[in-house]
Amino acid sequence: MVVSPEISRYNAEATREGAWEAYVQADRVHRTLYTDEQVFNEEMVKVFGHTWVYLAHESQLPEPNSFLSTKLGLRPIVVTRDRHGDLHAVFNRCAHRAATVCREEVGVAKSFQCPYHGWTFKNTGELVGAPWPQGYGADFDKSKLGLGKVTRVQSYRGFIFGTLSESAPSLPDYLGEAKPWLDYWIDRAPNGEVIVRSAAHRMGYRGNWKLAFDNGGDGYHPSFSHRSLLEMASRMGDSKDMSYFGKTPDDGPMKVYSLGNGHSVIDQRPNFEGPGSIWANQRPQPGREKFEELIRSKYPEDADRLLDVSAGAQINLSIFPNLLLIGNQIQVIEPLGVERTQLTWNATSIGGVPEEVNTMRMRTQEDFPAFGEPDDQANFEEVQRGLAVSEEEWILMNRGLNVDGWQTMDENGVIVTAVTDEIHMRGYYEEWLRLMNGEAK
Repeated sequence: MVVSPEISRYNAEATREGAWEAYVQADRVHRTLYTDEQVFNEEMVKVFGHTWVYLAHESQLPEPNSFLSTKLGLRPIVVTRDRHGDLHAVFNRCAHRAATVCREEVGVAKSFQCPYHGWTFKNTGELVGAPWPQGYGADFDKSKLGLGKVTRVQSYRGFIFGTLSESAPSLPDYLGEAKPWLDYWIDRAPNGEVIVRSAAHRMGYRGNWKLAFDNGGDGYHPSFSHRSLLEMASRMGDSKDMSYFGKTPDDGPMKVYSLGNGHSVIDQRPNFEGPGSIWANQRPQPGREKFEELIRSKYPEDADRLLDVSAGAQINLSIFPNLLLIGNQIQVIEPLGVERTQLTWNATSIGGVPEEVNTMRMRTQEDFPAFGEPDDQANFEEVQRGLAVSEEEWILMNRGLNVDGWQTMDENGVIVTAVTDEIHMRGYYEEWLRLMNGEAK
């Protein structure tokens, strides 16, 4: 195979001139987007700096002066509530010598003191003081030496996002056609009360961060990647959850929606009909039978609804660049390096339901991610290994492209297509390309 010399490796000079189109074509992307450290570094600035990035859920900061340590791309940040309950996000980097000022994951604090030299900052970022200030001279100006701040922080129904861009659209506009799907996911809870309080389930893999986003909207892989899980489900009946992916999914009722701005969603709900059908078609799980007996005996008139909200939402919603909603769980993609990524899962409980329902929601993690996610991460690592073949330059995302009868457009201009269409990749790379080229929205 002949290697194209002009793009056989990342060309920084070319990309500064807006030539990323050579790397992202209609049906394929170049391997260096997953392997080159300079590409990764530029993504951390342009993608994770210039668009809205999911940071945390409001329920993780339950009271005034709460804080949560997280990241914006590679940037360590602390999301805080001030004493009035307002949200902020500050860089976890002392203005003095760059040490992190907060070294706890969660907690309550009115201020942070840098453990290195004792500089102290309010939880809104302002410098309170430095030890022995006479050593800094007369021009020492505390007002100019606070913690750096994430330029814009907004919340949509409890989901907190941040961006360093003044010119990014408003958060609701950025979410766009993903909002109704996010609303559906939230509104399964009575009064829309979603609670993220459990400890995180973290998994690391040796591969590029985009491999997880490639997979999030991919309805093609379950028949093969999750074969052991599907075989177990099929033994319990053809309609058990996810077994339908093994039955020629192109001909089935499931669809993938390309939502714009890099977002997409897989809708599995057409496989389920009627109250209680989501619960009835779940895979085997320890304690399910006793749990169902309990719910039906204690809440007979509301049992079907309570059982259904104990199970997953039956959508896979991908919000570019780092948020995936899978089942009842929030998955966050956290880049660590060009070939290192961490996935952080948070199970969710909900308000307005019996305690037993939330116990079962917690136990869903014993199924997926605990059972299914290792399959995906093994694939991510094997893809990264395969990308070492420099003579093979391209990764294809051509399934469903120009296939007659697959794609339609709904009344909102959203493209709807077969669940195995790779339109989710083509859609998010369009947004990736815009950001990497520095183009205005």
